[in-house]
Amino acid sequence: MIDDIKKRALHRTKIIEGQLRGIEKMIENEDYCVDIITLSLAVQKSLGSLNKLLVENHLRTHVTDMYEAGGDQHDAAVAELLRIFELSNNRG
Repeated sequence: MIDDIKKRALHRTKIIEGQLRGIEKMIENEDYCVDIITLSLAVQKSLGSLNKLLVENHLRTHVTDMYEAGGDQHDAAVAELLRIFELSNNRG
């Protein structure tokens, strides 16, 4: 993993962890539903940011190497990118 991206991704996971703990406490305390939903949506946005970092790392490392290798590796890289695109569209 690229060092800068790894650092940013780990930071993002710590933020998400804290947000999830916050949601758990809000549910336990029976806080106002809209406040819980607001934080839940923030978690989803944070996960999107994490996914963007992971895709960036994958493109800058593995996909680049696979493209340069050519042949079957090139085709496998295209297939992976299509799979990520499909997963994103199905879950987004």
